[in-house]
Amino acid sequence: MITVRIKKILISFVLLTSWMFVHAQSKPGNERRQLFDYNWKFNQADNATAKSRDFDDRDWRSLDLPHDWSIEGKINPKNPTGGGGGYFPAGIGWYRKTFKTPADWKGKKISVYFEGVYMNAEVFINGKSLGIYPYGYSSFSHDLSPYLDFDHENVIAVRVDNSQQMNSRWYSGSGIYRHVWLTVTNAVHIANWGVSITSPEVSAKKATVLVKTLVKNETGQAQSLVVNTRLLGTAAKNAGNGQIKVNLAANSEKEITQTITVANPSLWTPETPHLYKAEIEITGNKNVIDKTVTSFGIRSIKFTPENGFQLNGKTVKLNGGCVHHDNGCLGAAAFDRAEERKVELLKKAGFNAVRTSHNPPSEAFLAACDRLGLLVIDEAFDCWKVGKNKQDYAKYFNEWWQRDLDAMVLRDRNHPSIIMWSIGNEIVERGTPGAVETAKMLSDAIKKIDTTRPVTSAIVDNGKDWTVMDSLMAAHDVTGYNYHLSSAPADHRRVPSRIIFQSESYPKDAFLNWQLVNNNPFVIGDFVWTAIDYLGESGIGRYYYSGDVPGEHWENDFFPWHGAYCGDIDLLGWRKPISHYRNLLYNNTEKLYMAVREPKPEPLEIKTTWWAVWPTWESWNWPGYEGKNIEVEVYSKYKKVRLYLDNKLLGEKSTELEQEFKATFSVPYAPGTLKAVGVENDKEVESSVLQTSGNATQLKLTADRKEILSNGQDLAYISIEVTDKNGIIQPNAANRLNFKIEGQGVIAGVDNADIKDVDQYTGNSRKAWHGRALVVIKSTHNAGEIKLTVTSNELEQKSIIIKSIQSNL
Repeated sequence: MITVRIKKILISFVLLTSWMFVHAQSKPGNERRQLFDYNWKFNQADNATAKSRDFDDRDWRSLDLPHDWSIEGKINPKNPTGGGGGYFPAGIGWYRKTFKTPADWKGKKISVYFEGVYMNAEVFINGKSLGIYPYGYSSFSHDLSPYLDFDHENVIAVRVDNSQQMNSRWYSGSGIYRHVWLTVTNAVHIANWGVSITSPEVSAKKATVLVKTLVKNETGQAQSLVVNTRLLGTAAKNAGNGQIKVNLAANSEKEITQTITVANPSLWTPETPHLYKAEIEITGNKNVIDKTVTSFGIRSIKFTPENGFQLNGKTVKLNGGCVHHDNGCLGAAAFDRAEERKVELLKKAGFNAVRTSHNPPSEAFLAACDRLGLLVIDEAFDCWKVGKNKQDYAKYFNEWWQRDLDAMVLRDRNHPSIIMWSIGNEIVERGTPGAVETAKMLSDAIKKIDTTRPVTSAIVDNGKDWTVMDSLMAAHDVTGYNYHLSSAPADHRRVPSRIIFQSESYPKDAFLNWQLVNNNPFVIGDFVWTAIDYLGESGIGRYYYSGDVPGEHWENDFFPWHGAYCGDIDLLGWRKPISHYRNLLYNNTEKLYMAVREPKPEPLEIKTTWWAVWPTWESWNWPGYEGKNIEVEVYSKYKKVRLYLDNKLLGEKSTELEQEFKATFSVPYAPGTLKAVGVENDKEVESSVLQTSGNATQLKLTADRKEILSNGQDLAYISIEVTDKNGIIQPNAANRLNFKIEGQGVIAGVDNADIKDVDQYTGNSRKAWHGRALVVIKSTHNAGEIKLTVTSNELEQKSIIIKSIQSNL
């Protein structure tokens, strides 16, 4: 009972913490930072008069942010995003929000902060343009103070232009897809992104914490101030204090440096992601003028060819995965829970590191990496001066690189999870002197802000001698190899000082790459392409059959494929067999796993692309193949495995290093129970079972959480399985499922992980694929029960209830 009670308290605490992060009133109040996501108007069209304050938007759609209009549209081969963008619609959209300014805001600094708008966001306040921000992945803000009307309602309007296609090689989404905030401060205040916290000296006994605070005086008078900094550890225990007096001239700014010693620090690691908070308070004439709270971690990082990557003095090998920013059926919409769940899935799959390919992620994603313990390579760009698509970032690079790079580093520098800054990916001009100059320029710009982390980028060959990249690699602190880790031993002999990781790798090369990482200290890790499936870059990881259109994803059009399918984890969050194999190589949390290779549908053959692995399933349901041999794969950290069918021993095989921890059995198919057993010292230690299921008769609904918060943004993920009468999943089920929701929730997205299924991701129906589907429920602003009912012909209907609760704050 005590354990259950503690678990309930922990769940409530997590929900409350999440609520505190996202909750704010729709009416502006007195908080310094106020969520500005609610009660927007939206229209997917272009109307220049929509910028005007008195424009009539009553017929527009009402919605809350974050919002992605592309995911709501129909997948169509005629859409201009093409295969790269997943054939989703793009275009131009307008957002408008009306709000009143409280009288006590007079004389204050009011700004609007956008975490991300894709793309070319032009912001208007009461008809006045505040400028256009092109890059869809940067956070940016605008000062509203000079334009606010304290006697009438104010209107913010945002024109979002994603019509210039193609501008991305993957699904970008369209709209204000991350949070929006209002910031309200006095004229004397801590600057946006103005706090920097580092740990120059770290040991188990004590740590030196360096806090730098940029204070702005936007008044016409000199100010005499006191900056108080308090560090708080777990359970809000005081961990250290600092105080300093500051004189600030009129209309000036100054960076204040404080050094605080923390005794017996709780160090941040992926296994123990301890976090601290820095409360920074500015006072003048004994009055509090401004106050901020910044989360940080105490940890040390070091990179050397002799010891690789060291975290707190201990060498750590990076079992990494690349991810794009989308959240499957939610599109690009960066709901906090969706971003957190993505980190949970990566951790559960055994990854200890992630690369944010090929752009800065959401703030919620990085906060989850800090909180849950996932190392991060934070990446800025997919291209520099030479583009990969007609309308991509190369158009803006010369004018905008400095602002976008600064935005990434200033915004993200206090996250302990981030261990490297990446300045680019597979740059087109690589191998030229110009690329070396650009790399040095970008690296120097980062180091003006942050010298604590190395700079890297992902480099791929260009069909010439690989050594032509040496000069470009020398412009980095750590070198990312895309699909070229086999060169590392020879490269080390040629350039012994180089520190290497594989920034992208083919999933099928998991064992070879693990060996290179494991056996070479100068190779610090491998990042598979990709950790999680994503929309766009259609068909990069597809498997196909004789007679289908052949080739790699860039060679032909493969509609209806509209996503990648190269992820270790699919769009439902289900781990493919390759995920279990990779985890088994790098970790000891999983020691035995079994799956079945899809048999060739003779006379057809199965073919795979460079990024694909053979379609392999947790299934022993293969009707039509009775008596024919089917290959069963067993991954094992035990010395041997045995395979049984209906308790009859079929064989025993070694699964040691020499066998790549893998055994393949050729088994004549017969329905029944297939069992793999791990054997150690001739003793059967652990088993894995696949059982033939009967006909589909019922549904099984499982929620990732039974309670969510009534903040209009929290999510519950409902997994649906089609099973036989005994509750065994029917892996061939493709039933049409219909969804009905009642109560205080809405359906935010539906999915089945079939990247050839062009049903809309927003709707109330979806086919099962391999017996599975997913419904994502979003809360409303009212507490109460949410009931999801799933029906399907010839299947027993099932319902599940989720509670939407209010915080006690």
